[in-house]
Amino acid sequence: MSRADGIIVFKDVSYEYNSTRPILRESNFVVRRGAKLTLMGQNGAGKSTIFSLITGERRPDSGDINIEPKTTIAIARQIIPRAELELTVREFFAQSFAEKVYNIDPRIDEVLEVVNLTPTTKQKETFKDRVVGSFSGGQQARLLLAQALIQNPDVLLLDEPTNNLDVAGIEHLTTFLKEYKKTVLVISHDADFLNSFTHGVLYLNTQTKQVEQYNGNYHTVVKEIAAQVEKDQRENARLAKQIQADKEKINYFASKGGKMRLVAKRMRDDVEEAEENKVDVRKEDKTIRPFTIETQVDIPLEVVRLSSVTVIKNHEPKEVETEVILKRGMHLQIIGPNGIGKTTLLEKLSTGHAKGEHVAAGVKIGYYRQDFSNLDFGKTVFETLMDSMQRKLEEEMRSIAAGFILYGDVMKVPVGNLSEGQKGLVAFAKLTMEKPGLLILDEPTNHINFRHIPVIAKALHDYKGAMILVSHVPEFVAQIHIDEVLDLAKLR
Repeated sequence: MSRADGIIVFKDVSYEYNSTRPILRESNFVVRRGAKLTLMGQNGAGKSTIFSLITGERRPDSGDINIEPKTTIAIARQIIPRAELELTVREFFAQSFAEKVYNIDPRIDEVLEVVNLTPTTKQKETFKDRVVGSFSGGQQARLLLAQALIQNPDVLLLDEPTNNLDVAGIEHLTTFLKEYKKTVLVISHDADFLNSFTHGVLYLNTQTKQVEQYNGNYHTVVKEIAAQVEKDQRENARLAKQIQADKEKINYFASKGGKMRLVAKRMRDDVEEAEENKVDVRKEDKTIRPFTIETQVDIPLEVVRLSSVTVIKNHEPKEVETEVILKRGMHLQIIGPNGIGKTTLLEKLSTGHAKGEHVAAGVKIGYYRQDFSNLDFGKTVFETLMDSMQRKLEEEMRSIAAGFILYGDVMKVPVGNLSEGQKGLVAFAKLTMEKPGLLILDEPTNHINFRHIPVIAKALHDYKGAMILVSHVPEFVAQIHIDEVLDLAKLR
C-alpha cells in the first residue's frame, strides 16, 4: 500500500510525554480510508497519546503527521472530564462543534437512538436539560459515544468504548460499527468485541517505540506476535549456545600459540558477528504478579443488610423492598441494565449506611470506583500508596507496587496524569494495603489490560472478606466464586 492510499500517515514521528517518557521514536504507519483497526499496547504505553496526536491536541516533537485534506476526526473519550459533568445534555453535545448549531435537538435525538439511550415520552421535553453528571456510568459511556457520532466524522477514534456498557449496549455498538462505512481506530481490552469488526492491528511496541502494523483479526495478531517472540527467543538460545561453545574453543586455541592464535582471532570476529545477530526480543506486555487482598481482623458475622434499595426505571427512582444479608466471606454480585442504579447503590454502601442499606459498625470498606474519583489526582503514586499503608514501610510499599508494574519514574507521577489502566492498577495496589473487611468493586476490569484480568480474578476469588461486585464481563465473573446474585431489574 502506498502512502497515497492513507487517510492518516505518520512519517518518522517522535514524541515524548516528558523527558522520562518517550512514546514514539521515528515511527511510521499508515491508516487507509475505511480501515477498522485496533490500537494495541500495554497500559501506559501511550495509545491515548497517539489519538491526541491524530486529533491535533498534541503535536509531534519531530516528523510529520499527514491527514488527508478536509478529513473530519472525532474521538469518543474514555471518561467525561469532571468539568463537563455540570453541563446539560444539550450543552454537552453543542460543545462538539466549533460554530453554533441551530436546532441541534433533532440531531441529538438521532444519535441517542443510535446508542440506545432514549428518554420516555414523558421525559423527552426535559431530557436534554438534565445534567450529565446525573447519568450512570454506563449512560455516560453512551453519551461519550453519541458525542462523537453526532459529528459524523470521516475518522472515528474510540477509546475503551465498551467500558461501563452492559451486554445489550455492547451488542448495539458492535452492530453499528460493523455497518459504519468510514474509518475506525479503537483502543479496547475487550478481545471478543475487537474480533467482531476490526481487521488489522497497530501495535505500539514499548521497547522500540515503534507502531507495528499487522493484518488480520485481533486473536490472529496476538498469536502472530506471540509466535514471533517465541521464534526470536529460540534463535537467541541457539546463538547463545553456539557463542559459548566458540568461546571455549577460542580459549583453547589461544593457549596453543602459533597459527592456532590466528584461528582464535578469526573465531573472535565470528563470535562478535554472532553477538550482533542476536535478535532484540520485544518485552511483551508484562503481567502483574499474583497478589492477595488480606482482610481486617475481627470482621462481624453479618457485614451488610439490605432491606430496601432504590432502582431507576424509566429514568424515575423507586424504592423497593428486598432482603439481602451478606455475611463474612460471602460474595454478592449485583446485576441489572445500565442506569438502573447499581453504582448509586454501591456509593451509598461505601459511606457505611443509608436508608434501607446498612453496613455493620467497624467494618473497613475498600471501594474500587469505576471513575477513580476516590483517588487524589494531585498526589503522586508514591504518596497515594504510602498513605494507604497501615505501617509506613517504604520498602514494603515499593515491593507491593512493583507487583502492579508501578515502579521507577511512574512513582513520581501525579495519579491524574496516569493512563486509566494505570489508575486501575494503583487502585488495586491500594486495596491490598488497606486490608478491608468489605470489598466493593464497580466494573474493576474497565481499562485493565486483558493479561492482568485472570490474576485479578484469582485474587478476588480467594478474598476471605465480604465482597460486592458489579461487572458487565461474564468471562471475568465466571472466574470468581459468587454466593448470591441480586438482580435489580427483577425487584418490584
